[in-house]
Amino acid sequence: MIPEDIGLLRLDHVAIAVADPREGVALYRDVLGGRFLFGGDSDEQGIRVLQFALPDGSKVEIVSPTRPDAGVARFLERRGPGVHHLTLVFADVEVALARLAEHGYEVVDVDLRRPVWREAYVRPRSGLGVLLQVVDSTLRWDVPAAPEITVERVLAGDVVFTADEEAVLRS
Repeated sequence: MIPEDIGLLRLDHVAIAVADPREGVALYRDVLGGRFLFGGDSDEQGIRVLQFALPDGSKVEIVSPTRPDAGVARFLERRGPGVHHLTLVFADVEVALARLAEHGYEVVDVDLRRPVWREAYVRPRSGLGVLLQVVDSTLRWDVPAAPEITVERVLAGDVVFTADEEAVLRS
């Protein structure tokens, strides 16, 4: 039995796809006053991300491809820069996925292997034209990374995410 309350905790961030992440930094940090939280490369997904907390507390994530076969690269080829996905954080992603499926939403790319970040996606054609990332996590995503993780080091490709979603300097 699926509870009535799907367990939605918050809209965590809006992800913006851009070919050059420096454009995102220029707008969301330099013009709009965003505070850098963290960033790095996901070599597995072929992306570079930088996340900023805006003055009102909302968050924006800049997502850029690091290789031409990445999903974000295909997105940019088809649609150009813009909103890529919304990330919704739930108390229990499995409850959320069951509720979404029960109501006919198409859920794909389910990955429940790592307790630090369990995720799946609702396809745009099923999610009112928006890719929804549905997650639960044991980590805090609202605190800045370690002092050595800077925007400049992320832009240079010096930072990578570990399997446990920790941003670390490449060795």
